[in-house]
Amino acid sequence: MRLDHGAIFNQPDLVDTTDEPEVEAVTYVATATRTGKQWTATARDLPGGHTVQAQGASWREVKRNVADLVFEIHNDDATIGVHLLPADPEAAAALHDVIAARSARVLAEQAERDAVRHAVRLLIHAGWSTRDIGSALLLSHQRVSQLAPRTTT
Repeated sequence: MRLDHGAIFNQPDLVDTTDEPEVEAVTYVATATRTGKQWTATARDLPGGHTVQAQGASWREVKRNVADLVFEIHNDDATIGVHLLPADPEAAAALHDVIAARSARVLAEQAERDAVRHAVRLLIHAGWSTRDIGSALLLSHQRVSQLAPRTTT
């Protein structure tokens, strides 16, 4: 199997949002249990001390249904999120681990893109050819040219 190390540049860079205004959001956690072929989700501690319960035949359906009920209770212009978790702590931990691993992968991919761009600029500045840079970084010379095109002065 041959890896395409340049394929990571087919993914978009993470966007720096530090200059954008923060959006205040309220997130409610709902827990879901499965009984037979039906899911039941419960969201507690809603405005006015309300609790809502929704059902659905699938995870997607119960998540949509409980979110609809939370939005009805909230009934204002706030930005609202509903995070659905399995009521079973072991299943919830497994889902959390997947989300954490995916987040770590996204950050690692961005770190790789940043490191490659830095190396390409540094090596071009040092006088390396795009072919030599590509060989050293396991990239095509075309990819190297895309990452740091040479400028004529």
